[in-house]
Amino acid sequence: MHEFGYCEGVLDVIERRAGGRRVAAVGVRVGALHRVVPAAFQQSFHLVAAGGVADGAVTVLTTVPARATCSACGTPFESVDSMPACPSCANVVLDLEGGDELVLEWVEYSADGGDPDVSRDSR
Repeated sequence: MHEFGYCEGVLDVIERRAGGRRVAAVGVRVGALHRVVPAAFQQSFHLVAAGGVADGAVTVLTTVPARATCSACGTPFESVDSMPACPSCANVVLDLEGGDELVLEWVEYSADGGDPDVSRDSR
């Protein structure tokens, strides 16, 4: 479950940004080439965040497709498949760009009562 390692890195950034404030939810942009399974990411996040400022926080993942150009026929395309093939000729030798991102996009903090705050910290 490689999601665990990704969650540790994301949590480090969240803890620095939160400054002790409770976190209700986080948005993460993740490239398709990382092959992240959203349910596994959420479960891993709950484990690494337990007892800290993001304990119980919800993760919202946005999958970023890889952009590819087929080396055989030149067809440009996007894919969320972690091992894409050209949709025109099925070639798997591609020039890939992007799809390898892992970015904390936003953090939603809890209000005093534990309910999510309406403001998001997105930098």
